[in-house]
Amino acid sequence: MLSKKVLSLAMTATLALGFMSGCASNANSDGEGSGDKKVIKIVTQSPLSGGSATLGEAIKLGAQLAIDQQKDKFAELGFELKLDAQDDQGDPKKGVANANLVVADQSVLGVVGHLNSGVSIPASEVYEKNNLVSVSPASTATDYTDRGLKTVSRVVARDDFQGPAGAQYAVGTLGAKKIFVVQDKTAYGSGLADAFRAAAEELGAEIVGYEGITVGEKDFNGVLNQVASKKPDLIYFGGLYAEGGILVKQAREKGLDIPFMGGDGLDSSTFVEIAGDAVKNTFLTSVAGDTTKSETGTKFAEDYKAAFGKSIESYSAYAYDSAAVLLAGIEKAIKDNDNKLPSREDVTKAVRETQDYKGVVTEVGFDDKGDNKFAKIFIYKFDEAKYPAILEDEISQ
Repeated sequence: MLSKKVLSLAMTATLALGFMSGCASNANSDGEGSGDKKVIKIVTQSPLSGGSATLGEAIKLGAQLAIDQQKDKFAELGFELKLDAQDDQGDPKKGVANANLVVADQSVLGVVGHLNSGVSIPASEVYEKNNLVSVSPASTATDYTDRGLKTVSRVVARDDFQGPAGAQYAVGTLGAKKIFVVQDKTAYGSGLADAFRAAAEELGAEIVGYEGITVGEKDFNGVLNQVASKKPDLIYFGGLYAEGGILVKQAREKGLDIPFMGGDGLDSSTFVEIAGDAVKNTFLTSVAGDTTKSETGTKFAEDYKAAFGKSIESYSAYAYDSAAVLLAGIEKAIKDNDNKLPSREDVTKAVRETQDYKGVVTEVGFDDKGDNKFAKIFIYKFDEAKYPAILEDEISQ
């Protein structure tokens, strides 16, 4: 009898909590904030769990800092600014499922994300159908903007710029003549590897092998045995840091002490943690510059550390700039709408019209596809197991 009474009380409490939660949820979706302020939400979509969580969290935190710093300004305009951080898990299906939930919330006026091009591309189809603007701080695949979607933009460079820049450095500076290419079979990894391979061959290098691995694998002895048999003078990897760190470590264990090169997917402190001392003689191209090379970047890094107790990652400042571009577009749309809540279409138009926004790490000006005309590629080298790597070169478009 006592157990039934306890159960009854628990069910009553659960129902009450559910009702309260439902009320809160409805208030958010209706855009009602504290007092008489209307809520404006910015969503981040990035992997907050799984193998890419280091970079995914950096995207969330970079955007959060931008939003936190502009809350007072938007409050004066009569709006309550909020962040809604979504975990896309680096998975296209999860990213699309999240996107469908996000677009249903009419208080959402912009998305910062995604990290992975393979997630950005299908999720952005959902945003496009619902006139919701997104700005990616990290997605580099050419197809992301080549589809001509009006709601899609990015602040970083494309893979058809990054891949050739890496090939030029590998062949021209490192003197690579025989290159073995490995890629992770994702939209990002394969696209970058293909761009690198084509440019390297055009520069006179021989691609002695081209093999794919699977994301989540941890034993790369099979592909590395093929690498060893071909005796290349450089290994190129198109993929992310979780697999890249293991790949370079196992390569060194096999005696493959030749230069190892990859793209911006390796630009993470966790890559160094995984690879350890094996990271020496590793090169990477990145769409992210050294944030601390400028006064504004250094100030950002200090603010980030103070706010979150963590050092910046490669995309921290790019997420900050992406969020700031969105907020600038929203602010313009508000003012153009007599200081009233703008439509998603108005925000999309204002964001795409961005031409000379000065961010903490990059200037932003979008072309008709949504690509940033000021984006650059940076070449880094690891001489020791320490992040960030040493900046070797900077290449403009």
